Amino acid sequence: MKWLAEHAWVDGAWASQVLLEADASGHWQRVQAQATPLESQGAQPLGTVLPGMTNAHSHAFQRAMAGLAERSDRAQDDFWSWRERMYQVALRIGPDALESVAAWLYAEMLRAGYTQVCEFHYVHRDPQGHAYADPAEMAWALVRAAQRTGMGLTLLPTVYMRQGFGQDSLNDTQRRFRADPDFVLEVQARLAQHAKIHRPGLLHSGVALHSLRAVPLSALRDVDQALPQAPLHIHVAEQDKEVQDCLAHHGRRPIEWLAEQLPLNARWHLVHATHATPQELRLLQQSGATVVLCPTTEANLGDGRFDWVTALSLGLKGSVGTDSHVNRNWTEELRWLEYVQRLQWQQRNVSLLHQVGETAGQLFNWALDGGAAASGLPLRGLAVGQRADMVELDLSSDALLGVPAAHVLDAWVFSTPSSNVRRVFVGAQAVPDRRAELAPGFVQAMASLLS
Repeated sequence: MKWLAEHAWVDGAWASQVLLEADASGHWQRVQAQATPLESQGAQPLGTVLPGMTNAHSHAFQRAMAGLAERSDRAQDDFWSWRERMYQVALRIGPDALESVAAWLYAEMLRAGYTQVCEFHYVHRDPQGHAYADPAEMAWALVRAAQRTGMGLTLLPTVYMRQGFGQDSLNDTQRRFRADPDFVLEVQARLAQHAKIHRPGLLHSGVALHSLRAVPLSALRDVDQALPQAPLHIHVAEQDKEVQDCLAHHGRRPIEWLAEQLPLNARWHLVHATHATPQELRLLQQSGATVVLCPTTEANLGDGRFDWVTALSLGLKGSVGTDSHVNRNWTEELRWLEYVQRLQWQQRNVSLLHQVGETAGQLFNWALDGGAAASGLPLRGLAVGQRADMVELDLSSDALLGVPAAHVLDAWVFSTPSSNVRRVFVGAQAVPDRRAELAPGFVQAMASLLS
């Protein structure tokens, strides 16, 4: 399989006449700029090409409530009141509805340029809180959704054991989430075996720990020791209340305490870290752990502002995700990441840290590299040995029409509206747009959940 791209993003910058050749396993075996006509003979033509992006944090079922939590029945609305509304959706969704919602969501993500999603999955049990006959029933729904759409999937079954620091159980509205390390590790092992046979290179699995408030130290250690290679994800320091509760219970801030208790390393991916201090970010950078930022969800929920300038100055690695799916475009996540800083500092191009360069390129390269780490797969772009994921941009779209080639990424990130891509390739295979066939199932699932 061989293509010739007029322009492609290679080694963190634009290159011209790029020959792209994939092997039988769906990984790049040749990436060559300025290819000659002779070298390019037999290659299929492409226009402007970017690597596929990893969506490093997703709760697929929450797509069913996107746009439906923007009214308030109380004087003060915050993350915690939103969470109660989210629980009501979680209590109703079954395997069929989850598959329909996730399939629609993944089809949306693909058209926006995501080719891999890390699914932080914690709705494990039936609506009464009992294990399904197959404990992995809800996980298989997500696997089927990814397979139907062609999306790459890193599935992260989630440990969830208590409602807060110092508690020993969940409350009734959390009954579907209950999962200890044994439960989750069994599901993860079955997913890993399935991936080897049915979706090698496209389906991967790790484990998530819901949060420090929901998982005791013994369980954190059990999972860390049981999976020495797989990616580990955890929500941390998203809300100030969580920080204050951790201080009251442990006498340490969340990341500070976690780093004292466990040998953090590059397998660890800390989601949000909104209220991390500079010293905590330094601890993460020194350990090799990464952050996963979800700027549109963090803004929608009123979480707070991540210390992006300190993270960049430290060289902290990380990625972006769409979390609650009020947005499904990585361009919007990167735009919000930069714009929040501009509002804070009253400056432009803050992500360059007072250097000359390309802000969109800086953001894109950061998220691409960190997303590959979060997924646990070779997804670092158009380079030999990486999975052959790419998206061809539609230069006739509103945001890109007439834009010079050197500024296409700038326009795609910072000129709205964000545009869908023309073609998507995952593991060297063209992925068709299945939204038309998936729409009826999504509408039916929405009706059943909201009736």
